[in-house]
Amino acid sequence: MSNKSLIEFPCDFPIKIMGDNCIEFETEVIRIVRQHVPNLGEAAIQQRKSSKGNYLGITVTIRAESQPQLDALYRELTACTLSKMVL
Repeated sequence: MSNKSLIEFPCDFPIKIMGDNCIEFETEVIRIVRQHVPNLGEAAIQQRKSSKGNYLGITVTIRAESQPQLDALYRELTACTLSKMVL
């Protein structure tokens, strides 16, 4: 079995994170992403509330440089207790 990635790097890569609609969730997600992608611009972050406003979906499109970078980012986002789901 090959360890070669199916993704060609560098590339633009969207990550979707869902959690409760609260400022702590938004702040923590952006803090985590900026640790792995320091030059993340505001235009790369999109937010959308659920129909009842209880949940917040955040889509961050990053410039992914490597598979290890993506793996580390996903690990940290999924370990965050405020995140309900990371896609």
